Amino acid sequence: MQHDEVIWQVIRHKHCSFMSKISTGIFCRNPYNVTGICNRSSCPLANSRYATIRDHDGVFYLYMKTIERAHEPNDLWERVKLPRNYEKALELIDKHLMYWPKLLVHKIKQRLSKMTQMRIRMRKLALKTREKIMTTPRKEKREARREEKAEKAAVLDKAIEKELLARLENGIYDGIYNLPFNKFLQTLDTDELQAEDEIEEESEVEYVEANFELEEEDDIEDLGQS
Repeated sequence: MQHDEVIWQVIRHKHCSFMSKISTGIFCRNPYNVTGICNRSSCPLANSRYATIRDHDGVFYLYMKTIERAHEPNDLWERVKLPRNYEKALELIDKHLMYWPKLLVHKIKQRLSKMTQMRIRMRKLALKTREKIMTTPRKEKREARREEKAEKAAVLDKAIEKELLARLENGIYDGIYNLPFNKFLQTLDTDELQAEDEIEEESEVEYVEANFELEEEDDIEDLGQS
């Protein structure tokens, strides 16, 4: 035989897996709890006669249990589908819970009101177009930052190299310095290429005197042979 007071004393003062204690109060995570608060009148485990409302894919159902079905866990809860109309749903609740405690019926109606308002807000939010914020994975962000830093470092190195070469050409550094050998060879190759290009450009321009006499002699020899 089920004894509600013994069950409440055990789960309230010893251990209950649905109990959640926070700074603002003690709450209940049981989905059948009509108020969400851990107390004697709202506990679905410590009340053999209990009723609540649950939501299944936008459809509200009235759940009721009685002491007569306590020995049948599979058929413990009686479920009644509530209409989508708020007033008709209230009438159906009054019809099924006519002889139930008034406080419990009032709590069930309050739960129905809150769930109906929540469903209306969900519909409005679904119809309202909102910008979807997409987050970038951390790996891509890290790689993008590395690429940006590498580009900045490359630009800085090129600028420093240009400035040093310009100073070296202007004769600012008269002494001997330990410059990287690869950079030295690269500078020499660049200077040699530039010098060869200048020589080629200068040798391309030629001034030639017209040689008509040779062409006339060749023409005479051709006539004599003929």
